[in-house]
Amino acid sequence: MTDMAEFEKNLRGRRVFVTGHTGFTGGWACLWLQSIGAIVEGYSLPPETTPSLFAAAGLEKDVPGTLGDIVDYERLLAAMQAFKPELVLHLAAQPLVRRSYREPLRTFLVNAQGTAHVLEAARVTGGVRGVVCVTTDKVYRNNEWPWPYRENDPLGGKDPYSASKASAEMVIQSYAASYPFAEGKGPAIATARGGNIVGGGDWSEDRLIPDFVRSVVNATPLTLRYPQATRPWQHVLALVHGYLLLMSKLIGPNPQDAARAWNLGPHDPKQYSVREVLELMSDEWQRPPLEFMDNPLPEAGALALDSSLAHNLLGWVPAWDTHRVARETAAWYRKYYEAPHAAKDITLAQIDAWRGDIRE
Repeated sequence: MTDMAEFEKNLRGRRVFVTGHTGFTGGWACLWLQSIGAIVEGYSLPPETTPSLFAAAGLEKDVPGTLGDIVDYERLLAAMQAFKPELVLHLAAQPLVRRSYREPLRTFLVNAQGTAHVLEAARVTGGVRGVVCVTTDKVYRNNEWPWPYRENDPLGGKDPYSASKASAEMVIQSYAASYPFAEGKGPAIATARGGNIVGGGDWSEDRLIPDFVRSVVNATPLTLRYPQATRPWQHVLALVHGYLLLMSKLIGPNPQDAARAWNLGPHDPKQYSVREVLELMSDEWQRPPLEFMDNPLPEAGALALDSSLAHNLLGWVPAWDTHRVARETAAWYRKYYEAPHAAKDITLAQIDAWRGDIRE
């Protein structure tokens, strides 16, 4: 295992409560945290997909947790108070744009009200020093302009998913203002706004990489909705790296410096389209036949984030460019389908590779 960085040493032995631990990002976060000696407990609904990283990597045995919905405030509060965390990493969400059109009320309930539940539980649970709330790049009022969005740009959302996440940001701002950490009325709260996360172990619906994997494995056509749309593609480890940095800062000597919103977007200067990312994955594995969707539901055509703040103040810089991200993602799935029992080892090896690269 690579020697620990300073932010990892700060998290060693800390009690971290992770909502959404059964999900794709939650699995990577829990494994990284446990590998550096953090004490982790989760709260989440059961995994939605079969297979799932949670099951494939044996996390149901390794990560203690409660199966529950963040909409159920009493159950959430009981789980958090029983664990007594110092830090909360809030990942639980309804994360899919197309599902938000089908289930708008559920999307707002989980993403906005659910965030209020997590923050209220953290506020009334003694000993919680910091909360990192994960939202999305889609919280910005998207003007389809060519330059990246900064943290002080206006929030908005045309689809239920984006609007629900912008609403969550308003909830977060309200808690930070109403229960300030500096006055001892609540934990320090940081918000992380990331882009389109890719990486091994994701089998979600309506996402490019899982759809690509299913097409390769099942020898079926891959249907594209917006092949020319650009997105801030980044490996799941880039985001988890940012979350861990923020948690370390929130328990450091100056937590107020981290208690704000942060963009965590790709460092790669080129913006890659859906079609270009598909080509990169195909070069590393196989090329499925393509189909194109007629009259897809509206989605943003162009999105980019300015992450200068995180680069300059947190020292956060993604270790891999988009080509490396595609290569490592394809390698994860290829190795998994060759040896499904090795999912945990494959994941830990990529975590350690990233950890080594961020200190070069």
